[in-house]
Amino acid sequence: QVQLVESGGGLVQAGGSLRLSCTASGRTFSNYAMGWFRRAPGKEREFVAAISRSGANTGYADSVKGRFTISRDNARKAVYLRMNTLKPEDPADYYCAAKGLPYFSSSSTYYTGASEYDYWGQGTQVTVSS
Repeated sequence: QVQLVESGGGLVQAGGSLRLSCTASGRTFSNYAMGWFRRAPGKEREFVAAISRSGANTGYADSVKGRFTISRDNARKAVYLRMNTLKPEDPADYYCAAKGLPYFSSSSTYYTGASEYDYWGQGTQVTVSS
């Protein structure tokens, strides 16, 4: 089992940047594919970005492609979401999620479906002022 704690949210002006962090406790972090999701008020949770176990492969929602970058540091048991050029449509609660994988599974696959993830953090709020 793994516990996830997000941090780094806050208020930023449109066009600005934030970096979200998610730190994990528990077993071997490199056995988990990781993802970021968000939920805006009144909207469904949506996929933002995902990264494979090794960090070699990443995927993004079209709405954030070119602006957001997901990365991970397996030694620090952390995953990050760098958000640049924030827009008025980006405010939401951002959640990181972990998908446990067998040690022999592919280290290059990332996952974009929320239902594929096993563990979730409590979320961190991002607000963008215009």
